[in-house]
Amino acid sequence: MRDSFLGPFNIIKLIGKNAVEVKLTEEFLRKHPVFPVSLVKQYFQIEEDKFPSRKKNTTSSEIVEVEDSPAPVKKIIEARRIILNGKDQRHTRENLASIVGD
Repeated sequence: MRDSFLGPFNIIKLIGKNAVEVKLTEEFLRKHPVFPVSLVKQYFQIEEDKFPSRKKNTTSSEIVEVEDSPAPVKKIIEARRIILNGKDQRHTRENLASIVGD
């Protein structure tokens, strides 16, 4: 998943009262560089300064051994509603149990 906000990008100039032109990186050169000011957010280099109580996003680089055959599913405790290609793909406990096995 991509973040809602990308960047940071330097603002080159203001265009009227409602738009800004930004200097895009090479990855985004095919995009139009003018955006509404409503989409612009101030960039904070150190998030801890703004949100000191927020937990850091840590990822583990440790290798985890996985068994060849996973443990069987004993019980499905929750169902989710998934929209895929505009169609409702409901997964209830009953039909998931028939897919996974009891």
